Amino acid sequence: MSQIRASRRRTVLLAAGIAAGALLLSACGEEQTGSSSGDTKFVQGTGQITKVPKSRRTAVPDLAGPSVDGKKLKLSDFKGKVIVLNVWGSWCSPCRAEAPNLAKVARDTEDRGVQFVGINTRDLDKANAKAFERNYDIDYPSFYDPSGKLILKFPKNTLSPQAIPSTLILDKDGEVAVRALKELSEQELRSALDPLIDAK
Repeated sequence: MSQIRASRRRTVLLAAGIAAGALLLSACGEEQTGSSSGDTKFVQGTGQITKVPKSRRTAVPDLAGPSVDGKKLKLSDFKGKVIVLNVWGSWCSPCRAEAPNLAKVARDTEDRGVQFVGINTRDLDKANAKAFERNYDIDYPSFYDPSGKLILKFPKNTLSPQAIPSTLILDKDGEVAVRALKELSEQELRSALDPLIDAK
């Protein structure tokens, strides 16, 4: 009888472990955010763009770590600017689709107090991330975060980046004003950014 109980317990623990692993891989949080798939090779988002009123915004963790080009990078170095924080991977087809839009808007808004910062994730070979930046003319820095540790620093039940690609737009106080769980068009990015750039 005790062997049967032990076997059942192992089965329950194994099932719980598989469920937890699936949750982590699909980057799911409180909201339904899609799932990763062998066909798509990316963690699919909901397609939602969430805008947060000023009174309900929360700060993000002060991310710090190495950049794709090997330099030290810290989010708080850009304090006082509007920050566009984009999670991407060179292997991700929607990331490739939105990269030209991000690069163009980053160049166009640089002198308006906007700083783009990337979080490169799941690229185990840094050469792939460097090639992506070169191919899409990405001038702004990106954290190199192959294991996703930086993404896990975001507190539970907050507007965290829960898909790949994801984009957070932080206001000048470093608080999340917009979250997009999708690839962004140039127009979507500009319309989300403009009110934050103009805000006093």
